[in-house]
Amino acid sequence: MTLVCVPLVARTVEEMVADAAAAAAAGSDLVEIRLDFIQGFRPREHLPQLLRGCPLPVLVTYRPTWEGGQYEGDETTRFDTLRLAMELGVDYVDIELKVADKFMSFISGNKPEKCKLIVSSHNYEYTPSCEELANLVARIQAVGADIVKVATAAKDIVDVSRMFQVMVHCQVPMIGLVMSERGLMSRVLAPKFGGYLTFGILNSAKTSAPGQPTVEELLDVYNIRCIGPDTKVLGLIANPVKQSKSPILHNKCLQYVGYNAVYLPLLGDNLASFLETYSSPDFSGFSCSLPFKVDAVQCCNEHDPVAKSIGAINTIVRRPDGKLVGYNTDYIGAISAIEDGIGGPGSKDAVISPLAGRLIVVVGAGGAGKAIAYGAKEKGARVVVANRTYEKAVSLANAIGGQALRLADLETFRPEDGMILANATSLGMQPNIDGTPIPKLKEFFPSTYVKKNC
Repeated sequence: MTLVCVPLVARTVEEMVADAAAAAAAGSDLVEIRLDFIQGFRPREHLPQLLRGCPLPVLVTYRPTWEGGQYEGDETTRFDTLRLAMELGVDYVDIELKVADKFMSFISGNKPEKCKLIVSSHNYEYTPSCEELANLVARIQAVGADIVKVATAAKDIVDVSRMFQVMVHCQVPMIGLVMSERGLMSRVLAPKFGGYLTFGILNSAKTSAPGQPTVEELLDVYNIRCIGPDTKVLGLIANPVKQSKSPILHNKCLQYVGYNAVYLPLLGDNLASFLETYSSPDFSGFSCSLPFKVDAVQCCNEHDPVAKSIGAINTIVRRPDGKLVGYNTDYIGAISAIEDGIGGPGSKDAVISPLAGRLIVVVGAGGAGKAIAYGAKEKGARVVVANRTYEKAVSLANAIGGQALRLADLETFRPEDGMILANATSLGMQPNIDGTPIPKLKEFFPSTYVKKNC
């Protein structure tokens, strides 16, 4: 079972002991005591205090600045501190590959049988090739590591696949992590690919490396204790994606029905590259959001008729034969919400839609805009499409038999019977949560203006 480890990065011994108790209460398996974070650290005095006050197994790390840590002193003092930690009975000690040989000589190759030596390498710039990673693992094994640790940085989410490939073939226990938000998948899926442990922080203010989830997210959102080699991988691929609540919703549903899968937020840059890289049947389905809904049409082998008519996809299913099938459920969700909003709960089930004959203005001609325009037209609404790029508004309006409008003209657009306005742009979403494609809307409706993105 992959262990969940909480890194402790407090500035005082007292705070660190309190955080260790919090980690135990949160369900962590062990803690990493980052000695380099403690101000005025005195090894002979503080190490025994830390270990006496810790209710969990302990990994001791004393990371120097040249490997991304905060320790600036000499190596002899650092090595002596790590040796003391071993003598005091810690369960794990981390030493960097660059000095592992020197450390082994310093302790004369002797360490307590209980203590496991983690030899680590950190690359904060990029993730090397599979061959380079495999060679790095071999070098770490050669210096006498009980556990191999390799941490790299993700420039693209596809970089994580190289770490997965090396982890599944490693013959010794391995910690393989890819840092940054694009590398989150490496942390959550560590149990699937045989990772020895993964890190979960107490909260966002107590991080020791980029991209770490909280221990609560690992245990309660992603249900990491139930992830194994056969777990299916689902997720929302988007950019941005961290603001999405989809993982909370979908993982609870997966747990409720007992389906062995985990749903992840996937920060992507190129949808085609992502789908090509993660082509295993275990990566069996994805939700698609901005800016990939239109790109997804070209990435799928087959399309649901509605998705094909709309020209945008928000759901991709990988069949057992490897073929990707695209669907669009956006129009159902958005139009149902609008129907209930203007006609009351249950209106979406009426024989005649409350949208019939009404004027709906769709702002945006991307994937979401196409879905709303299509759905509204199917319900008998009159549709106007407004977009910053007028040509795209014309194209969508022509496709569904509607009218096109320049976005700048929308501020003076005053139909006598009123209109329903649907914001299908990225304005109003993270990070521009106060944005609106029509700044004067709040002046028109100062007391009732509601921002709602589809």
